[in-house]
Amino acid sequence: MPGENLSRDEARTRGRLLSVEAYDVALDLRSAVAQGAQADTFRSRTTIRFRCAEPGAATFADLLAPAVTSVTLNGRELDPAEVFDGTRIALDDLAAENTLVVDARCAYSRTGEGLHRFVDPEDGEVYLYTQYEPADSRRVFATFEQPDLKAPFTFEVTAPEGWAVLSNGARDGAAEGGRHRFATTRPISTYITAVVAGPYHVVTDTYRRTFEDGTELEIPLGALCRKGLAKHFDADDVFAVTKQGLDFFHDHFDFPYPFGKYDQAFVPEYNLGAMENPGCVTFREEFIFRGKVTEAAYERRANVILHEMAHMWFGDLVTMQWWDDLWLKESYADFMGSFALVEATRFTDGWITFANRRKSWAYRADQLPSTHPVTADIRDLEDAKLNFDGITYAKGAAVLKQLVAYVGQEAFLEGARRYFKRHAYGNTRLADLLAVLEETSGRDLAQWSRSWLETAGVNSLTPQVVYDAQDRITELSVLQEAADSHPELRPHRVAVGLYRRQDADSALVRYARAEVDVSGPRTAVPELAGQERPELILVNDEDLTYCKVRFDEGSLAALRARLGDLADPMARALCWAALWGLTRDGLMPARDYLDLVRRFAGRESDIGVLQSLHDQAQAALEHYTAPEHRERAARELAEGALHELRLAEPGSGHQLTWARHFAAVAAAPADLQLLRGLLDGTAKIDGLDVDQELRWTLLGPLAAHGLADEAAIGAELARDDTASGRRHQVRCLAARPSAEVKEQAWQQVVESDTLSNALVEATIAGFAQPEQRELLAPCAPRYFEAIERVWRERSIEIGMAVVRGLFPDWLVEQSTLDAADHWLAEHAQAAPALRRLVLEKRDDLARALRAQACDAAAGARP
Repeated sequence: MPGENLSRDEARTRGRLLSVEAYDVALDLRSAVAQGAQADTFRSRTTIRFRCAEPGAATFADLLAPAVTSVTLNGRELDPAEVFDGTRIALDDLAAENTLVVDARCAYSRTGEGLHRFVDPEDGEVYLYTQYEPADSRRVFATFEQPDLKAPFTFEVTAPEGWAVLSNGARDGAAEGGRHRFATTRPISTYITAVVAGPYHVVTDTYRRTFEDGTELEIPLGALCRKGLAKHFDADDVFAVTKQGLDFFHDHFDFPYPFGKYDQAFVPEYNLGAMENPGCVTFREEFIFRGKVTEAAYERRANVILHEMAHMWFGDLVTMQWWDDLWLKESYADFMGSFALVEATRFTDGWITFANRRKSWAYRADQLPSTHPVTADIRDLEDAKLNFDGITYAKGAAVLKQLVAYVGQEAFLEGARRYFKRHAYGNTRLADLLAVLEETSGRDLAQWSRSWLETAGVNSLTPQVVYDAQDRITELSVLQEAADSHPELRPHRVAVGLYRRQDADSALVRYARAEVDVSGPRTAVPELAGQERPELILVNDEDLTYCKVRFDEGSLAALRARLGDLADPMARALCWAALWGLTRDGLMPARDYLDLVRRFAGRESDIGVLQSLHDQAQAALEHYTAPEHRERAARELAEGALHELRLAEPGSGHQLTWARHFAAVAAAPADLQLLRGLLDGTAKIDGLDVDQELRWTLLGPLAAHGLADEAAIGAELARDDTASGRRHQVRCLAARPSAEVKEQAWQQVVESDTLSNALVEATIAGFAQPEQRELLAPCAPRYFEAIERVWRERSIEIGMAVVRGLFPDWLVEQSTLDAADHWLAEHAQAAPALRRLVLEKRDDLARALRAQACDAAAGARP
């Protein structure tokens, strides 16, 4: 629609013109339980009081709605047919003080954007929740949809009797006749307002704290989920982490939690991990575990809880002016979430997870052609939507982790404290943050900012070492390199560790360490001169900086032979990550990486690292292994997975992780027969509990290999006819190796918009099976013919899912690369966000071709 994609220039013009005093939003959601077309829309009545700096000027309000009943500006009735174009309401002849009243019929969402409506297949109950970032509150009420036009909000929601209804503020009095009124918020941005409504299962608790001056703080806590998940809901653990986080942030921020209550709602069909709506945080309900999961899953949930909590200060209390500075909230929340995780909870190895998973995400994003500085150039809302990426989150967090090492933890936290006090309930830019950090650290951060925040790309650090005749180090240097496309060499504070065994049978341990400030192409490390020859030199030991780690020849040989002997779990995780980087860059044959996984992953103690190794091994097999070697590599990987599954401690998280990995790579008839036996009970592995979630995990590959038909999948659904079961069923059905099945899936996702966001995701996950390359090959040209239309006709969330998920990367061939290049050349005027998605997938494909060439050049193995 015209005007749907708000530009930065438009927002700046409106921001200079207007200041918003208050919103009153009344929503009537009783239609949610109606049948047929009556359940498509709801009534939304919005009153906005705002000032105009230039009386007589014109502007617009934002609203995405099927119909507008009335528009009144300063008592003057405006004709909706004249002023509303489907996305904007034109407002002219503004006064110094204005009141706008908009009465509209807004649409319930099936895509997770706006006010999402979900009908639980288990019991028919209806659940609603909102999700707005970056700009979907305009799907629910009339608004000035930009982050710098903050205002207090008062919500009134009329809902079916007996429903739990929540918003950002606490309920203001008892509900009467299904009408719930909520306390007025402090000034907040439109995109973090929220409403959650439905017959949710609600658990409550209270956080209490007494400050040094005797002041007491009491925060009511709530945790919600669908009734069907109540039996699985471990709210006590959610509350425990919540209280630990509130303690941590109050200890360090010196600014009491500013939004009254703290509810956390776990909601269905959620597109994100979570959203930091003040006082009403929403999470994907997959964080409620229906079966056995590993400790890594609990750690990830705790990290997300703390990430969203950090946003209460970084993002909600103080908000970026425009999406250029999205990092001001996301990088900080990512860093502070991990910091709080390690310091305040039982997950004391959280920095290993950060180094292993979060930074892998960042390194991938930073090597794409769409890479951008942490402080990005966001021209419009489509740009903003795509910049919720590994750079804005994980690279920014890694850069902040290095900043802490550079300026000191106390100076960093004191900067945060001043930042909150100085800019509470306001909006900021990069310069505002740098100002307080320069005050507290006494350092000039302008050059640091230019190097780390305002330029793109990742550097590589490689040790260069010279030994004397007695095998002692005479000179050790760190070489820094940058890609030609982003040649910036940056200052790095790094630790360099030397590792060796004490004897032939002992572990690899660190015996010497030095910290050094790397700058320029070559930096000497004089503190390590004179040390005995190490077996391994690890640059960026302890993960202080953001870089790609490379190895000298001796260190790489040691890792090939003895990676499993490396005792320190952080050092081991860093080495695994570096080896994966070499594989992705086409510098190590994929089969070499798979060999390392087969030989050493079984000795990995950190469950999160092990899960990453499994994911990466599968990617190496599917995308980076030369086609002529893939069948043998797949067989050996599955054999190794089954071997480790049988060796794993019964009932352990490692056993469950190996079981999932084995299911993912099983292809031989005997392996598939074992999966079938585990499902029907004719086979057993001691200690392995084949619960309902694991049953679906086992059924998926059977379906993909043609060994589970529609009837078998239907029988499994009969055991688990729940919302989760329906998603699994859809995925398994789409995975079957049949041209008819693939055509049906294609029609449902590409040619129809009847599926919800969650079922689109599940269908795509089942459709794209790498081992079905020949079957899927005809879909490649259809993809390039369809994507521009899909992008134009569907919501951005669904458009992103289709463009990313159906890109034909299962066909790693030059012809696919040529087709992508042809589309990009012929569609130079396509939406920039669409071109970016295709360009990123094209780059992944080109990388896979280079990696396969590397693997092919290594030749056949004995």
